[in-house]
Amino acid sequence: MPTTMQQLEAEALKLDLHARAHLAGRLLLSLDEPSPSEIERLWLDEAERRLEEYHSGKVVGIPADEVFKRALAELS
Repeated sequence: MPTTMQQLEAEALKLDLHARAHLAGRLLLSLDEPSPSEIERLWLDEAERRLEEYHSGKVVGIPADEVFKRALAELS
């Protein structure tokens, strides 16, 4: 049977102060983490923005052979 919110809260309140603070911190940090669907949407927005900049001429593409040449030079 799934745990209800009230059961979770009651169990959490039984923890000592340090454990409750740790749990509260973890829960708060989890609010800052985007969900996989939010991450996908953000990457799609970024890809569309970059494509628009390319099509409008705001940025110029770099040929793949030049990119690989630079990457190899950095690794050497």
